Amino acid sequence: MMEYRYLGRSGLKVSALALGTFTFGGRGPFGMLADQQVPEARALLDLAVERGVNLVDTANMYSLGLSEEILGQVIAGRREDLVISSKARMPIGPGPNDGGSSRQHLLRECERSLKRLGTDRIDIYHLHEWDGTTPVEETCEAMDTLVRHGKVRYWGFSNFCGWQAMKLIHAAERLGTIRPVTQQIHYTLEAREAEYELIPLSVDQGIGVTVWSPLAAGLLTGKHRRDRDPAPGSRQANGWTEPPIRDRERLWRIVDVLTEIAGDRGAPIPQVALAWLLSRPAVASLIVGARTADQLAETLGAVDLTLSEEEHGRLDEVSRPTLIYPHWHQNQFAKPTFSEADWVLHRGQPETPWG
Repeated sequence: MMEYRYLGRSGLKVSALALGTFTFGGRGPFGMLADQQVPEARALLDLAVERGVNLVDTANMYSLGLSEEILGQVIAGRREDLVISSKARMPIGPGPNDGGSSRQHLLRECERSLKRLGTDRIDIYHLHEWDGTTPVEETCEAMDTLVRHGKVRYWGFSNFCGWQAMKLIHAAERLGTIRPVTQQIHYTLEAREAEYELIPLSVDQGIGVTVWSPLAAGLLTGKHRRDRDPAPGSRQANGWTEPPIRDRERLWRIVDVLTEIAGDRGAPIPQVALAWLLSRPAVASLIVGARTADQLAETLGAVDLTLSEEEHGRLDEVSRPTLIYPHWHQNQFAKPTFSEADWVLHRGQPETPWG
């Protein structure tokens, strides 16, 4: 049964699993993943809605707008039951204002996305990557304009560093503009770097987390193994390089434990990986995609799986991030003053993590 969670400190409830539309369209390099057109997209959305999904995520640059166009066709007639999330900032053309977080680009791209989606508002609008050349004050005022004019209801950011996110949040508070409520990040059992800054920031600042590629582009599904790397027919076999894997042996150790737990539970491996992620602090929703309806149905079953403390411990043991500076120093000398945000990274760490 689907679970609904508040998105940060907002009053908006989103489904714990969301439907991603990264595979809709197949235009350009997105064809490495899939080439889903309206019939396939409609079948996936039908199933997702039937299983209680209310959040659907897209972006203006997915297949250069084609993803939004397809989504616009398949949400017709049921728009009011859905929370639509989109993004802008990435370059979508050769022009000098075809990228970035300027007022010019954001307002123009929002209008274009609304037209492609066939709707009068975007429920959650993200800054799709940091822009260090545009003043954050201009960006905050642009997003505030979109919200106050009713074209956007909530806004957030994606793929920021901790200091960049805090600079943005502080600017919004200082200017008295509407504050961001969410961030969309990459966060998996294999990639836990977000625990250094981004998850603690979310806990401290009330920023709800949505996660893109929570199965590490399929690497945590079980189809990739030491002797099957990359798996035939996968996006990696077709040349896809995201996310980067710096320690492949560590990846396989994680997959080994996922496989063991899945076998003990009689559950698919992806469900175990997603169930772990759903237990993490500040996580509101995981954005999942699928090539087929059967694959999506299996993935959505993750909401019904709760891992035991022992299972969490086994997964943490093989995936726990190393404490980098200043975290190893704080681990020794600042523990008595840790907040709940600090414990995101430090809970369960060994006493001498560098030894």
